[in-house]
Amino acid sequence: MSETIESLGVSVSQDPIDQLKKAVVTYDAQLAKGAARQFVEQGRDPLEAFDALTAAIRIVGDGFGVGDLFLPELVGASEAMSAAVPILDEEIRRRGAKRESVGTVVIGTVQGDIHSIGETMVATLLAANGFEVHDLGIDVPAERFLEAVKTHKPDILALSALLTTTAAEQRKVIKALQDEGLKEQVKVMVGGGAITPAFAEAIGADGYDPTAPGAVELAKKLLA
Repeated sequence: MSETIESLGVSVSQDPIDQLKKAVVTYDAQLAKGAARQFVEQGRDPLEAFDALTAAIRIVGDGFGVGDLFLPELVGASEAMSAAVPILDEEIRRRGAKRESVGTVVIGTVQGDIHSIGETMVATLLAANGFEVHDLGIDVPAERFLEAVKTHKPDILALSALLTTTAAEQRKVIKALQDEGLKEQVKVMVGGGAITPAFAEAIGADGYDPTAPGAVELAKKLLA
């Protein structure tokens, strides 16, 4: 990142809350993990740490959106945030607390596809914009998507497919939702290099966007 840390409004103090922000804007996953652990060890509110991560990832997301930052920076920031989240989530569960969210999303890359970059970016930016995100990862079979929909009862199911050979798996997941009587309970958004607006409409998806920031706006629109 060409700007200094200070110019981005991120303090360079050793306080773990500032270290979490620094970790995201400098793409340092190890620093993020260590700062999250230190924050929890100090007995501080993990929701405060999430606010810090959200503020930092928005800085990177905004930079990406206007063309000041590029894909490697967004991926690095996403990985840093992802390193801290499980530690903070565990502490939230231990305390019996719950993060406020604007909606719940289950997201994953369909079976046969092991590309994670786009899916990870969307998941991270959704979390940064107040969504509760359950990331199933890559190579996810239709049955696991169904199980996650039944378990988490999400507002949105987000399906990614980079390869043309795996795009049909998105159709399979939507058909499975219909067969189980779940399609009316969840909005389905699709994306990935193999997907087009026409394909998304043909398979019965509720929305499509080719970019990670665009996917966040689409999710907000689907909930509205």
